[in-house]
Amino acid sequence: MWTKRETVPGKDRDEESGKYTTSYTDSDFVDAIRRLDGMAGTSEIADEVGCTRRTAYTRLKSLAEKGDLESLEVGNSLVWIVSE
Repeated sequence: MWTKRETVPGKDRDEESGKYTTSYTDSDFVDAIRRLDGMAGTSEIADEVGCTRRTAYTRLKSLAEKGDLESLEVGNSLVWIVSE
């Protein structure tokens, strides 16, 4: 059980609200794709970054909407590629 002084891995706690926020940066995800030979699936990226698949998908989708990443549908999966 977490106590007040412990932290949740991958999360930062806002001192005023007490809420946890993610500490992953956009570059964490982009760099992970680069380390994975420039192309990777959501689960692979999540494992590389150290976050949940859902967190990875949400962030990757946001990066794609901003034009930083592209995605390709391969079967029932998405493969993410860094935009040049």
